[in-house]
Amino acid sequence: MSDKRPATGLTVRRTTDGVLLVELAGDWVAKSSIPGLRAIEKELAGGGITALAFDASELGRWDSGLVALLFKCLGMCEANQLEFRTETLPAGMAKLIQLARAVPEKKDAARSTARPPFLQRVGVSGQAVWEGAAGMLRFVGENVLAFLKMLRGRAQFRWADMFLAMQECGPQALGIVALINFLIGLILAFVGATELARFGASIYTADLVAVASVREMGCIMTGIILCGRTGAAFAAQLGTMKVNQEIEAFQTFGISPVEFLVLPRMLALILVMPLLCIFADVIAIAGGFVVSTLMLHVTPELYLSRTVSAISLASFLLGVCKGTFFGVVVALTGCLRGMQCGTNAAAVGLATTSAVVTGITTIVASDGLFAVICNALHI
Repeated sequence: MSDKRPATGLTVRRTTDGVLLVELAGDWVAKSSIPGLRAIEKELAGGGITALAFDASELGRWDSGLVALLFKCLGMCEANQLEFRTETLPAGMAKLIQLARAVPEKKDAARSTARPPFLQRVGVSGQAVWEGAAGMLRFVGENVLAFLKMLRGRAQFRWADMFLAMQECGPQALGIVALINFLIGLILAFVGATELARFGASIYTADLVAVASVREMGCIMTGIILCGRTGAAFAAQLGTMKVNQEIEAFQTFGISPVEFLVLPRMLALILVMPLLCIFADVIAIAGGFVVSTLMLHVTPELYLSRTVSAISLASFLLGVCKGTFFGVVVALTGCLRGMQCGTNAAAVGLATTSAVVTGITTIVASDGLFAVICNALHI
């Protein structure tokens, strides 16, 4: 005697009393090929149907695939106001359908995809900006108080942490700072030589490279490099500590996280950034020197003399001061985003990205503000 089951199939036929009988045969599992509802939809569209019933005498194994099909049939019956009969279905399946019909879906259970009104979006954005600005000012105030406590010798931090941070953001960053600023010097020399050659003033390329590097490009490029390198590292380090609840542990033991974690990093950047800016200026001038001596046929002595005469003490100190300020910005934005990090791995990535974006934006905006102030003061 063969125990072979019939193939999976779905046939429909009308009875004399207006009932559409759906005959189910074979195994109905999600991984197999399950017939569609086209035949049932065609019969319902023809009209004259009062109820939908099933014949499961030839039904084999079944799982959620058949349940999903029956729920679709139930929806069609409710849409056409037809009776849905479950007496001939397997007991477990009939109970599932009965439970679904007894407890309908709540209208507010599904997540709403409606877009909020324009004024609501503006209000939410404005509130987020206000809260972000307030948090930044609060964080700056905490760091100022920590710095004052450090001057009085009462801050809770270790000098070894500061020296370690100085090594990470100072000597270890010399390579990338030298590469970027050397290329900036090359670019400035190329652009300056191309434009000044129209007026027969190629010799002033040395002046252009020297002034642009010392006043603007050296400090701003170094700040942007450290923002993407050191600021992101600060955010990732503090964010990981926030995930591991190490910052909460400091607070439990009465240790200020701002003094112990943020202050050493800020002091390290304040001390290192002036030296990095001077190094960047020298490298950028060296890039212009290479272009001028090899392509413009300017003698090394003439280039160096023009460079020394073009750089004033005010321009040099302005670049160093701006670089120091940019170092404070990098430390504040990186540590702030790290302290504001969430409690999962994705939040650490978001904090790192936010630290880089915020730092670069603040550096560029503050450099524009410096330009306006220097123009007003005739510096």
